[in-house]
Amino acid sequence: MLTLTSLGGAGTVTGSKHLLQYGDRRILIDCGLFQGLKNLRELNWEPLPVAPSSIDAVILTHAHLDHSGYLPKLVRDGFRGRIHATAATRDVAELILKDSGHLNEKDAEYANRKGFSKHAPALPLYGVREAERALEFFALAPFNEPVEIAGGARLTFRHAGHILGAATAEVEWGGRRIAFSGDLGRYGDPVMPDPEPVPEADYVVVESTYGDRLHDPTDPTEALGVVVERTIARGGTVVIPAFAVGRAQSLLYHLWKLKAAGRLAQVPVYLDSPMAIDATELLDAHRADHRLTAEMCAAMDAIATYTRDVEGSKAISAGRFPKVVISASGMATGGRVLHHLKAFAPDPRNTILFSGFQAAGTRGRAMLQGAREIKIHGEWIPVRAEVDDLSMLSAHADAGELMRWLSGFRRPPARVFIVHGEAEAAEALRVRIGRELGWNATVPRQDQVFDL
Repeated sequence: MLTLTSLGGAGTVTGSKHLLQYGDRRILIDCGLFQGLKNLRELNWEPLPVAPSSIDAVILTHAHLDHSGYLPKLVRDGFRGRIHATAATRDVAELILKDSGHLNEKDAEYANRKGFSKHAPALPLYGVREAERALEFFALAPFNEPVEIAGGARLTFRHAGHILGAATAEVEWGGRRIAFSGDLGRYGDPVMPDPEPVPEADYVVVESTYGDRLHDPTDPTEALGVVVERTIARGGTVVIPAFAVGRAQSLLYHLWKLKAAGRLAQVPVYLDSPMAIDATELLDAHRADHRLTAEMCAAMDAIATYTRDVEGSKAISAGRFPKVVISASGMATGGRVLHHLKAFAPDPRNTILFSGFQAAGTRGRAMLQGAREIKIHGEWIPVRAEVDDLSMLSAHADAGELMRWLSGFRRPPARVFIVHGEAEAAEALRVRIGRELGWNATVPRQDQVFDL
């Protein structure tokens, strides 16, 4: 009997972990960290319902932290199988996991030094060494070529768009074919390819981040230009919390387009994220996985000042001249952007500009909902800056695009499982699938077991 259990990403947009079990063999699709609300983050410290040593393989759809960030802990706790990923995903995961381990260590050190942690001493979930250990278990798989993995399963990756290396995963196992969307990207995105259709599957596991809404159809380059020009005109700085992989590169693309059109010519742009800088350089290493030419990559690189060292980052925060600062993390949950928010959020001349989904419980969500104070490093920071959101810059498919991808199946699946979405978004997508496609769709609960 083949079963499916969501150990994360069920009823929430974070912590994706979906377990397939056939007999006594187990395959985990994605292995992400929970982020956002405290009760979710605390789950990262809890043991998995199944022993990591009993999992035969992990399939990683892409490298974002909410899909990959639990891998170092999984390995530390006993996993010894292979982690199957595309080549670009493996390279991006190296950046993200090492950075995550580093931030975990730094946050624990900072909490201990400042004494604002409830734990004495504060400990990291994992560190850099454990992240490096997890990378030793990666096994590369190509796009569009089936590969045999543990337990006799067959895996096929297809382009999902979204970020560099991202894939949908089709798993043939136990006489069943299950398609996992991972995170789907946008159709017509200027940087990433369109999500590829999957011909057929008996079961589909689909994300629902934006399952209840459509993105603004406004041209993203124009929308970004309007916000930056408005802020610069009043002598302010635009701070853009951005995911280091995906959003940072798309923002550079749109800023390059604006500068090429003669706009923002004198506006300095800073990319203040070592990981984002490294991720931008990976575009050259994986040309087949995106739409940009070598010339476009070089032109994008040239518009920004790249800041790797801490002193350079501090100088950006100290400078009060108008500028654009792109810095991680994208939901303002950690990283250098927190220092920029402390410096720039209190001034009404400035703008805090979000460009991607903000999960419940994050500082990003709080600011978009009108919070006039945010807590950073144990200190309450007033938010007097303009707060804006350019949803059309999101790397996630909206509800219409999710339906477009689902419509690519040649025959109806027996059931669609809707995951990786907050309750309202997942339920809205379930209703729409039933109404428009006539398919049986279910929103799984955490740890609910389904026979396939």
